[in-house]
Amino acid sequence: MGGSGSKSKGFWPFSGSGSTDDPTKDGNEQFMAKVRSFPSVTPFVLTRKSSMCFDEDGDLAHEFYEETIVTKNGRKKAKLKRIQKNLTPQGIIKLEIPCIHVDFPVVLCEA
Repeated sequence: MGGSGSKSKGFWPFSGSGSTDDPTKDGNEQFMAKVRSFPSVTPFVLTRKSSMCFDEDGDLAHEFYEETIVTKNGRKKAKLKRIQKNLTPQGIIKLEIPCIHVDFPVVLCEA
């Protein structure tokens, strides 16, 4: 469950315990210290992996099906068969609106 967060410690700079020697610092100061130690890290997600694929014709979709005719007891019946071969993933796509990373430690709205 919750497979969208980073699993390894230290991979994302906002994850971990964040313990410091000075107990007088509140959460905001600890957060700002972490951000200053990683100046090139942003809390926004700008790209994601696409779940769509291209087929051999160049069409883009989540799933591809072909219609097959099955003859059973003299009756013709049309069935859809899912195509799983010769598909290439779309890859990494750029998000139009940046999202906030799931490991971002600051509460944005408390209701």
